This record gives sequence, structure tokens and C-alpha cells, in this order.
Amino acid sequence: MKKTILLLSCSMFLQQIIFAQEDETQEKKPFKEHLFTGGSVSLVFYNNTFLIGGNPVFGYTVGKWVDLGVVANFSYSSEHGTYGDYLHQTIYGGGVFTKIYPLRSIFLQAQLEHNFIKQKYFPYGTNTVEKANVDANSLLVGAGYTTGRFPGQSFFYFAILVDVLGQDHSPYLYNDPYRKNEIIPIVRTGIQIPLFQGKKNESD
Repeated sequence: MKKTILLLSCSMFLQQIIFAQEDETQEKKPFKEHLFTGGSVSLVFYNNTFLIGGNPVFGYTVGKWVDLGVVANFSYSSEHGTYGDYLHQTIYGGGVFTKIYPLRSIFLQAQLEHNFIKQKYFPYGTNTVEKANVDANSLLVGAGYTTGRFPGQSFFYFAILVDVLGQDHSPYLYNDPYRKNEIIPIVRTGIQIPLFQGKKNESD
């Protein structure tokens, strides 16, 4: 399954190159009119776990079909175990992403991240705290829905991604060490805001 997803991810990057070449025939725009910002938020209550986080982005619209950008990750999670133990994680990091839009309202996404995780584990029935600082790479791939990607207009989006690398120290809600054989969906909702762009006609 993971090999299949990795192949799909590589296919997305190849499509990006093809679409970018096609867009070279279109009218050239000033660099700043291709820029956008925005980001997503995460709020999770699941399986005795609480998570809150944000993912600001800054990107560049290559053309009608492709966006490229950088993303920062900030989140905090707390997980309570079955036997009274619990784990706190503070996560920060960043990465790069590409989105391909076969339709104005549908996109495919690949996002390569590197995250740093500070952990505090509190065993049940003791006054001790076990601390660890770890880091890991993640490759998130998936798809999403938008309210409509039109030139010069902001839009909201909803995406479901999965981490296909599955490294041991990746964030807990990317890969639960106790559910290695399960695909854990990463749900994000956010907004994309164009910068320095006036409204264009829908046909642009």
C-alpha cells in the first residue's frame, strides 16, 4: 500500500512539471502576483487524545494547475493511556508542498516535512517524568476539496492526508506506534489568500 502511495506521489510531481511547461505559453504575470499565504488549523479529540495546532503557509502559483509553497508546523497534543499514564508532545517544524488542481474545487497534495518533537511521558503511579527530544521526516499525500480556486480570490479548503513514510518518531497522530498496520487520516481545514492580485475574469 505504501509503495503504491509513493508512486502516486512521484506521479504528482511529474504532472507538476508538465503543467508548468504548459503554463509557459500563457501571458506572463509579475512575480508578486503569483504569491499567496494562508494556512490550516487542526483540532482533534480522538481516542483519549487532544491536539491543537496551526500550519501557516507561503506559496507561489505556478499556473492554472499547480501551487508550490513552504509550510510551518506548530502543535501540542496530550494522550491519556488506558492504565492512567499519559504523554505530552510539543511539535514544531516545516516543509515544502505542491498542490495539483485537476478541477477548481479538487486538488491532490504532496507535502514533505521535518518535525522536531519534545515529549514528556508520565508513567502511572509514579512521580517521575521521562523526557525525550526526537525528530522525524514525514511525507504527507492525499486530496482535498476547495470552495473554488479562482484568480485573485481567497478560498477555503478541506484536505485528508496520510504519512506514507511512517518513521518511528513521527508525530503521534501521523503514525500511532500501536497501530502500525492502520492508515491514520490527517484532516486539515484552512484558507488560501492571494497576495498583490486583483480580481480576474473567471476565464483567465
